[in-house]
Amino acid sequence: MDTLVSMKVFRYVVEVGSFVGAAERMQMSAAMASKHVMYLEQQLGARLLHRTTRRVAPTEAGREYYERLVQALSELDEAGQAVGAASVVPQGRLRVTSLSAFGLRHVMGAVTDYADQYPEVTVEITLSDRVVELIDEGFDVGVRAAPTGLKSSSLVARQIATAHMLLVASPEYLDKRGTPGTIADLAHHNYLRREPGASMIDSVVAEAAAASRVELKGNLIVNHLEGLRAAVLGGAGIALLGTEVVGDDLEAGRLVPVLIDEVPPRELPIYAVYASRRHVSAKVRSFVDFLAARFDGQSLCPSIESRLRVVLPMTRIKRTG
Repeated sequence: MDTLVSMKVFRYVVEVGSFVGAAERMQMSAAMASKHVMYLEQQLGARLLHRTTRRVAPTEAGREYYERLVQALSELDEAGQAVGAASVVPQGRLRVTSLSAFGLRHVMGAVTDYADQYPEVTVEITLSDRVVELIDEGFDVGVRAAPTGLKSSSLVARQIATAHMLLVASPEYLDKRGTPGTIADLAHHNYLRREPGASMIDSVVAEAAAASRVELKGNLIVNHLEGLRAAVLGGAGIALLGTEVVGDDLEAGRLVPVLIDEVPPRELPIYAVYASRRHVSAKVRSFVDFLAARFDGQSLCPSIESRLRVVLPMTRIKRTG
């Protein structure tokens, strides 16, 4: 049998979860697709798939083989495309995962413009706030935020933007409850939070409050940043949010920063991450470059950065990109 064909059959079996689906892609019978996988297993001396009457799933060895195989096949495809050409043209499916709030407000616009510029690339984007395992889950690029920087890993990280975390409230709320002048004043305000364990960000305020022996109180806990934003816009209280979520609201005056001297805005770097390997595919390289250019020199909230230069002259304001 043709080993390369067997490899492609195995890849599609893993991706679609069935021999029938893989056979349709390869334009062969399901029985032949099964034979190709059995041939690979014999050649490798390892079982690659768990087979039941209802589903097909990779074994541990099969998953590891699949991850390496996808990279190898991708590089083979690009090698073929590169023959006689000065550069590789981005094409194929590009799977992207992004922070949901930043994705909705910023990445989706970039994705649609990228797709328009590169019509041969089909972008599949998933918005999620959980830390997605790029390689295990088959994603090409992830957009992540890391307040303390990304830990070293097998992924390459390129910073594309910088947001700032700060306490915000609506003018209506402050008119009704008063504007806090110190951390101690928060004891008399409704402090809105994300659900316990959803983020390390609230610890910034919690630590400042603890140092001043202030008990933070609030009657609303939300599991999503957009939900928290909606609550603050509705005048429900004060919350710690990032300019990647409320930058436009701050610029428009729908929200205002509070206690900026007491709780200095904290930088929130935003990265594009992708699998580390010597030859990055053209679609991944072009998309990451596109994101970097998209946010280069653009502030997510110019008024906050300008204010930080005055209020916190020792704070280094990173340029995005």
